[in-house]
Amino acid sequence: MTYRILTVCTGNICRSPMIEYALREALDRAGLGERAEVASVGTTGWEAGNPIDPRAGDLLRRHGIDAAGHRARRLDEQELHRADLVLALDHDHLGPLQRALGRDQAARTVRMVRDFAPTPVEDTGIRDPWYGDESDFETTWQQIQEALGGIVDHVSAQLTADERPVDSPEQR
Repeated sequence: MTYRILTVCTGNICRSPMIEYALREALDRAGLGERAEVASVGTTGWEAGNPIDPRAGDLLRRHGIDAAGHRARRLDEQELHRADLVLALDHDHLGPLQRALGRDQAARTVRMVRDFAPTPVEDTGIRDPWYGDESDFETTWQQIQEALGGIVDHVSAQLTADERPVDSPEQR
């Protein structure tokens, strides 16, 4: 089974590709890269076809991650419905995701990235750094890094749960 993760922001040139590439690397380090697939999209088509924002690309390169091949994409409802985990970057992404998925599926699959922080945070949104400068991209990076371990643990637990035999005591 492949566990499908979709990261979602507004234009798919800053936040969602930053976590897409960072999460791929984290899953690889955890030995889960072969079993999990990570992609990113935007809720709008404003940036469709554009490369990653140069500031985000520079930040990722400084951390040893090459995102030069990234091209922004708009949310595809079929891809969204196939996702096992949908990671929203900010609160304004929740409405479009809930409308596309329906309330029940959204409740099962959609989470805010910062829901996975090691300790609860007051505001789970990650603000759009596009409007700021390099320090805003650094803040976004730190907020993503803070949540990565929890996301990897969640994916690992989900994959382990899927491996249990149907008649195991945990499923009775």
